[in-house]
Amino acid sequence: MSNTPHGNAPKPTVDAQSTGDDKKGARRGAIFIGCVLVVYVVYLVMSGQVAQFVDAMANIKVSWLLVACFFMFLYLVFGIIAYAIAVWLDPDSPVGIRDLISVEASGIFFGNLTPMMMGSTPAQIYRLTKAGQNVGEAGATQFTRFIVYQFGLCAWGAILLAARLGFFTGLYGNMVLLCAFSFGGHVCILIGIFAVALCPRGVTRLAHWLISILARLGVEEDKIENWREFVDEEIYSFSQKFKHSAGHFSSMALTVVITMLQLLFFYMVPFFLLYAFDCGDASDFVTVIAAAAFVQLLSSAVPLPGGTGGAEGGFALFLGHMFGPSATAAFLVWRLVTFFAPTLLSAPLLGLKSARHASIHARWDRLMSRFGLSPKKPAAPAPDPVAEFNRAKRQEEEKRRARRAGTVVTRAPGGVTVSPHSLKRKGENGPSDE
Repeated sequence: MSNTPHGNAPKPTVDAQSTGDDKKGARRGAIFIGCVLVVYVVYLVMSGQVAQFVDAMANIKVSWLLVACFFMFLYLVFGIIAYAIAVWLDPDSPVGIRDLISVEASGIFFGNLTPMMMGSTPAQIYRLTKAGQNVGEAGATQFTRFIVYQFGLCAWGAILLAARLGFFTGLYGNMVLLCAFSFGGHVCILIGIFAVALCPRGVTRLAHWLISILARLGVEEDKIENWREFVDEEIYSFSQKFKHSAGHFSSMALTVVITMLQLLFFYMVPFFLLYAFDCGDASDFVTVIAAAAFVQLLSSAVPLPGGTGGAEGGFALFLGHMFGPSATAAFLVWRLVTFFAPTLLSAPLLGLKSARHASIHARWDRLMSRFGLSPKKPAAPAPDPVAEFNRAKRQEEEKRRARRAGTVVTRAPGGVTVSPHSLKRKGENGPSDE
């Protein structure tokens, strides 16, 4: 994602390899989620809550339910906008709006159907490569977005833990500490990613040390070499691309703000559902969004598709008492709005493709021009040390081959220059045309 002197030249694209593992995991996840739905129904029947559930659903206020659905829709839209900002930084990016809708849908679909959302990132990188980015660019786009999302989770977690940890600890005691541990896990992930992005040399040395230990333990030499090659190339490449994105401070700050709003919209869904079940009069806004954030922290720590188990337990623990007798119905509606519906509705969007008429950056420039505003150009990226090393290596190899051939080759700004004194004249030392 960078500007080059040859901006009009098409970028080479390489598709990420799709092994089918994510699809298999998603298929298993879909079967698992189907079984969970059956368990929900069996639980309602066995616990004798069917009549209570039907009564709660019959009295639900549809207008507030639609508001909750609309805020979940905003959550999805703001996720697409955050991707669009990352793509805007590259004026020549082939990724369009419909591609980004497909990327976001891929993350939702494969993330919701795999344990701890592990299928989300590979699916989104693969979809970005199908949209025209090469693997390095797609990985940088995805992981930069992942860093910002993790930062948003940690920021909201810190704010809401500070605001309401004492309140929920007074109600439930040490059970609330599970949220603090999950929050600590997200912070550790964020610190690890920042270490790779900002201290690539130290991370590379640590990685080589760990690889050397594996080599002494008898791991196959081919795997060791592949790992070393991956570490040498990808860590510096990711670090440089992240610094390039972070160098656009205004764009990065805007992405953080959009991500914070995106998460807030998700946390607000239970608040509107309280009014849908006529339980919102006594609800406190900050307490409700804190409870929703704690539910997400718990469910994200459960290694099952959709955070199954953590979502049910977290909702019952932090939100159940707010809904009173309607808690079971409220949970099923909340789960439908925030999990089942997005998963099902994202499936038809997986194959969306843009028409490739113009990049997002070019469309933004046209829009700014209509309002009489000068379009803002992204700054040139900092030099990539890996690319500079590879370029110097290729130049040295060209000179060695030229010396062996008896020519003198130098690289000038306009291209390659061959010394004419080292070329054989036509007819010299060769057969005559006569």
